Amino acid sequence: MIRLTNVSKHYGPDTRALEHVSLNIKPGEFVSIVGQSGSGKTTLAKLLFAEEMATKGKIVVGDWDISKIARSQVPTLRRQIGVVFQDFKLLQRKTVYENVAFALQVAGEKSKRIRDIVPQVLKIVGLHDKTHRYPRQLSGGEQQRVSIARSLVHRPKILVADEPTGNLDTIHAHEIIQLLKKINEYGTTVVLVTHDRDIVNSLKKRVISLAEGRVVSDIQHGKYVLS
Repeated sequence: MIRLTNVSKHYGPDTRALEHVSLNIKPGEFVSIVGQSGSGKTTLAKLLFAEEMATKGKIVVGDWDISKIARSQVPTLRRQIGVVFQDFKLLQRKTVYENVAFALQVAGEKSKRIRDIVPQVLKIVGLHDKTHRYPRQLSGGEQQRVSIARSLVHRPKILVADEPTGNLDTIHAHEIIQLLKKINEYGTTVVLVTHDRDIVNSLKKRVISLAEGRVVSDIQHGKYVLS
């Protein structure tokens, strides 16, 4: 499903965000990418959904060799990869329903299909009773659920979550992780980028640790082992 072969990402001659990273993630896995600030984990996430391009190496996501992807193909790729960010990125003047529908509208989906899909994904994330509320009327955890619902509208095979609990308290963070586990149980590959030790240790899933842009450990049913 995801394969990185000898991938490096440099920002100029003096900044090496990733260096010689090779890893494979199988379909249906739940993988945590961990590391301290500056370890390269967010850069790795951005490479997976083609927000950044690798300096060297090969990245294959599904049937896509995204190390060679044309910019015109990126929107199509991103319909197959759901992405969730720390800061929700919701449209404040749109309701819950409208925020989720917007992701389909920009992809050119027909109105009937939008009316079918949006209630389905809102039910999955537990917000089917809050469709007419605006982001300011929601808790942080609920706003992140809207973001996750939006990421699911194209039924992606992969979900990349970059610090999805970073702005949440412990209770809401736990709820979001439980939701990601539920999505994973449906068969979606989940790549969780986080620095939250407690969350990683509670998952008991595969943990890939980065330090100074390199993979320093890759453990099945692992823990957050970095100091």
